[in-house]
Amino acid sequence: MSENEHEAKMAHPRMASGALFFDDHGQVLLLEPTYKDYRDIPGGYVETGESPLQACAREVREEMGIEPAIGRLLAVDWAPSPAEGDKVLYIFDGGTLSPELEEAIQLETAEIRAYAYHSLEAMEGLTIPRLARRIKAAAAARSEQRVSYLEHGHEPTPQ
Repeated sequence: MSENEHEAKMAHPRMASGALFFDDHGQVLLLEPTYKDYRDIPGGYVETGESPLQACAREVREEMGIEPAIGRLLAVDWAPSPAEGDKVLYIFDGGTLSPELEEAIQLETAEIRAYAYHSLEAMEGLTIPRLARRIKAAAAARSEQRVSYLEHGHEPTPQ
């Protein structure tokens, strides 16, 4: 196989990165974007030259106006989309926001209408199914002190 043929077969996925923030009751912070009909976690696409962790911190700063410490990786999800092609999605632990950081939140109102904390049980009614699965898997990985590898939000059966 020539180098060009090999290159043509290599995946060139889009990457996105986000954070899970929790309240004292274990509920997850979800944003209400102005441009989507479902809630989402803070985050967005990784830009050229940026690591997934750097992208996560930048997106939180842009969407929420705060700069909390972003913790360890909780989950990686391979989730190709018919419309967008191959995607690899990273979720990091944002931890529990201090009262000072909560008070400092200034939403990017052109993109974000509101935010609120929600129980893991409520995820299916608030967001799209694959994101609900991803959030629940990342929250479980956090409580079990591990990283979760996912495909479409599901932990695959070992091959």
